[in-house]
Amino acid sequence: MDLGSLKPPRGAKKRKKRVGRGDGSGHGGTACRGTKGQNARSGGKVSPAFEGGQMPLTRRLPKRGFRNPFRKEVSIVNVGRLAIFPSGTIIDEDLLLKTGLAKKKPGGIKILGKGEVDRSLIVKVPMISKQAREKIIQAGGSVSEVR
Repeated sequence: MDLGSLKPPRGAKKRKKRVGRGDGSGHGGTACRGTKGQNARSGGKVSPAFEGGQMPLTRRLPKRGFRNPFRKEVSIVNVGRLAIFPSGTIIDEDLLLKTGLAKKKPGGIKILGKGEVDRSLIVKVPMISKQAREKIIQAGGSVSEVR
């Protein structure tokens, strides 16, 4: 026995149904679509949300809240996570992305005030909360917002 003599088991391979190739094929005329109706037409299909004329689920459910179309996706880093850096480190967007503390998002990076800082750090980021700024300055560091 060699690889050239291998065959799929009986019934594993099924021939394609060739429709619309004349009445002699058994699939001519209406091409297995039945007569008339939306699904018999070319391009005629029902959308997945269509429920046969019943009010669709998406319209039956109540709408609540507001979704701001101008919302900015911001990557958040808490002040407590900056403790991995030694004293005097210049922390900017590139460093935060490189170390994996922040993910690349279109809105940029913002530092928030959760956690404690016990070393002086030089922080240069586009956004920082008031509480985070106070904690970094209190620890002997400096903060500047870079655009």
